[in-house]
Amino acid sequence: MAKNNEYGAEQISVLEGLEAVRKRPGMYIGSTSRKGLNHCIYEIVDNSVDEHLAGYCDKIYVTLEKDGSCTVEDNGRGVPVDMHAKGVAAARIVFSTLHAGGKFGDGAYKTSGGLHGVGSSAVNALSSYFDVQISKDGYIHHDRYEQGKPVIKLEKGLLPTLGKTKKTGTKINFLPDPTIFEKTKFKADEIQSRMHETAYLNPGLTIVFQDLRGEEPEEIIYHEPEGIVGFVKGINKNKEVIHDVVSFSGESEGIQVEVAFQFCNEFHEDILGFCNNIYNSEGGSHITVF
Repeated sequence: MAKNNEYGAEQISVLEGLEAVRKRPGMYIGSTSRKGLNHCIYEIVDNSVDEHLAGYCDKIYVTLEKDGSCTVEDNGRGVPVDMHAKGVAAARIVFSTLHAGGKFGDGAYKTSGGLHGVGSSAVNALSSYFDVQISKDGYIHHDRYEQGKPVIKLEKGLLPTLGKTKKTGTKINFLPDPTIFEKTKFKADEIQSRMHETAYLNPGLTIVFQDLRGEEPEEIIYHEPEGIVGFVKGINKNKEVIHDVVSFSGESEGIQVEVAFQFCNEFHEDILGFCNNIYNSEGGSHITVF
């Protein structure tokens, strides 16, 4: 076995910008398989859901485009586009810097699914292109990246505009990078299941899913005003139930909890726990206590 006793400063690598994500994608999205591919959509959608939880968004559009890309659009406030203290548009910071976002300090978000600030920037890094349109302050602000690197020149540090608008919200279109992912075709049924689940967890939210890749476009609208009560009914729709769904909610020390359950005539226990709209597959103290 060859020996190499050299271990000095020259052996220390420093990855700048989003290089770390492209070098070790599994650390950020779990894997480069289909599961990781679909997870990219969830990361972007979860940002829009956070806007809904903050009280500023009630509709999200998720579209699988013919060219293999995905578009996620919401009617929230729109990512901030004003000048950041670092001397560039805040949106540029959000989409091109790890651990940057509005979920670390107080005020912007009381509740959110993502607390590490790598979601949108990680998806950006793992995309052949990542195109952003932000409707805010009467204009459509535009930014675009290729493999995580910005390709649009800022104008005095701010994003250029495409025109005027009366709408607000954020629209992101991205194409997964085939040099990163094992497969780049999104799995529609898995995404539909996640979107339906998200609608159950947010009864005031409407999610419009579209798949334009087939011969006939497919559209499904997810809106579940019964919330998790409807979720439990859906899970048990083909089972012999003993009683109607029982539900209750409460708040303690700023933490809100909502529970719904129903017993069935079968020896099988199925407990699903969610925290900030994210499914906790390995359980947690909130499930253990219940």
